[in-house]
Amino acid sequence: MNFASTFAALAALAASSGALAQATVKPDNQWRAAFTVGFSVASGNTESTLLNVQADAVRASETDKLVLFGQQTYGESAEVRTNDLATLGARYNRDIDPQWFWFANGEATRNELANLSVRASVASGIGRHVVKTEATTFDMFGGLGWSYDRYVDPVFVADAVRERYQRWEPVIGEESTHKLSATTTLRQRLAVFPNATDTGEFRATFEGGVAVAMTNTLSLNATLSVRYSSDPGVGEKTTDTLFVTGVAYKLD
Repeated sequence: MNFASTFAALAALAASSGALAQATVKPDNQWRAAFTVGFSVASGNTESTLLNVQADAVRASETDKLVLFGQQTYGESAEVRTNDLATLGARYNRDIDPQWFWFANGEATRNELANLSVRASVASGIGRHVVKTEATTFDMFGGLGWSYDRYVDPVFVADAVRERYQRWEPVIGEESTHKLSATTTLRQRLAVFPNATDTGEFRATFEGGVAVAMTNTLSLNATLSVRYSSDPGVGEKTTDTLFVTGVAYKLD
């Protein structure tokens, strides 16, 4: 797999676990949004363009939180398309009591350059607020999900050549937010998805992001994503890593 296809595949996989929301989260039942843009251009001996646009919207109260997110990534090198990803998703958490909550989420992704015509997934389960303060939150969660893939070209996966692949996936994970200072916030999320249909196989995702406020409405964001799949398909690598920076505009 070359770098361009690795980048595209990783971006698609990131959607399967839910994007890290960059919008401000306040428990007042008001919608807040953030738009992040990362753009790079190279010319001369190498000509390339890469554009990444992400939008997040959050509505939170003392007992629940709804996150909506979308992403479009496009890349071109020497007039050849190297990235073309589109993702939409939503996640909802609601407290059962001060310590326990239930969640539900769904995502849809298109990334034809990674041979993915569409990936649709849903999941639901329960979690526990291990730490919940103004400066720090730490949650652990578990549940059951279902994923459906349709490929552009048939691919060898789960011991067969397939045009489509669907499976049940338990989910186990943790996530946290940390207000490091008045201007700096750190978020991270780790999730493991055992394959209940093809037992013994699993995938795992990690996302970490830091946002540093430059003004009341502008911030500099940096995100690290790591993806692992024990059965990525013949000829594909098991682990992908992506680091992205960009500027976010917040609507508070």
